Amino acid sequence: MTSARITPVILCGGSGTRLWPLSRKSYPKQFVPLVGEQTLFQASAKRLSGVSSELNFTAPSVLTGSDFRFIVTEQLAEIGIDPGAILIEPEGRNTAPAILAAALHLAKADPEAIMLVAPSDHVVPDTKAFHAAIEKGLAAVVTGKLVTFGIKPTHAETAYGYLELATQPEASGAAVDLKQFVEKPDAARAAEMVDVGTFMWNAGIFLFKAKDIIAAFGEHASSLTAPVTAAVDAAQVDLGFLRLDADAWAQAEDISIDYAVMERAANLAVVPFDGGWSDLGGWDAVWRELGPDADGVVTSGDATAIECENSLLRSDSESLEIVGIGLKNVMAIAMNDAVLVADMSRAQDVKKAVAALKAKGSAQATTFPKDHRPWGWFESLVVGSRFQVKRIHVHPGAALSLQSHFHRSEHWIVVEGTARVTIDDDVRLVTENQSVYLPLGCVHRMENPGKVPMVLIEVQTGSYVGEDDIIRYEDIYSRGQGAKG
Repeated sequence: MTSARITPVILCGGSGTRLWPLSRKSYPKQFVPLVGEQTLFQASAKRLSGVSSELNFTAPSVLTGSDFRFIVTEQLAEIGIDPGAILIEPEGRNTAPAILAAALHLAKADPEAIMLVAPSDHVVPDTKAFHAAIEKGLAAVVTGKLVTFGIKPTHAETAYGYLELATQPEASGAAVDLKQFVEKPDAARAAEMVDVGTFMWNAGIFLFKAKDIIAAFGEHASSLTAPVTAAVDAAQVDLGFLRLDADAWAQAEDISIDYAVMERAANLAVVPFDGGWSDLGGWDAVWRELGPDADGVVTSGDATAIECENSLLRSDSESLEIVGIGLKNVMAIAMNDAVLVADMSRAQDVKKAVAALKAKGSAQATTFPKDHRPWGWFESLVVGSRFQVKRIHVHPGAALSLQSHFHRSEHWIVVEGTARVTIDDDVRLVTENQSVYLPLGCVHRMENPGKVPMVLIEVQTGSYVGEDDIIRYEDIYSRGQGAKG
């Protein structure tokens, strides 16, 4: 018999700067299979699902942005999880407004609802141990405590904030009162704190009742209550998503849950956890998580290391082989459109590369090579002054919008599966090795009527081949004029 119903609240935003070039603003790290076959988001959702003898996870709520909503549903469907609610943030406002919105939404149905708030991009290898820690936290939650989870440090890390416990952790793993939050330390201070034993890494994972966190906001961050409540009350259902009201949301302060509430609240408790954890906050963390060999080397994808030490070589391109010879303390990550090479000790400076690329106007700073859409994805293979060649992948049963273009004509060549193609009043099936021509100005659409992915090569020719050259007539995904795909 289960004893506790817990609603996971998965925070799924992020700017994707610290793991560039694999993670970018248009496709941040939680959607990428960094350390296994599943993405970090999928692994998080799986970890917070199911029923055990002590825990009963309800369908998860997800907080994300409009650009990621279809990626979220697609990746959850791939692992067989049906979300309870997907709340769409009109813009990123940090964790405090997001968590308050989730609490207000859940409290409408049940103020006593227990929320487990977790980022979507963390690695926790030992799910059983993590569930046991959640059980320890429940004992404090029922007394009205706000519970956070502290990770037992494995080394003196300067990239994390810390939690100072009021007492030494108990052998039972029970929750301990929190003394204070500690900002990211320098190396010397971090080493001191690790030696003391009462300092834990701040994981940013929380457990509490919806009514208790709402009350805490009312006491410590009351300026957030009105705009976030208005955003939730005026939210609109959009294709199964709950889109928070943009005008009200814009009035909410951009602030983290730690600064807004946790550092001010007196009823906090910490559950120490030593079952393994990483937020994969840099390529050095990925290197550690993947398990270096005897020489300290990790290779991933089409990568070869020759006489290298303490290095990470990774290729995420289907056609790019990366080879390192005699490297020491180097991380080299290659993609089709960008390559990062840096000293391993500079992992936290990768965001400087993103800033530099933004300053020079490089698309690689924020845009992923594969442009994901509700119906699938596409990537540009060749771009010229008056032409572009794309590979387009359409999911089974999916369809692009009915559309036309002002400035270009298109040739479509199906290379996998079958396409149903509409060209003005003509509707036909186009199978592998067949092609069609779409003249400039024609009203057209491609669909995948089959049960396997459909892939085609699109050749665009004309005076302008930008994604915003589109008139949209019908769209099952309710996107407006000018939206891509």
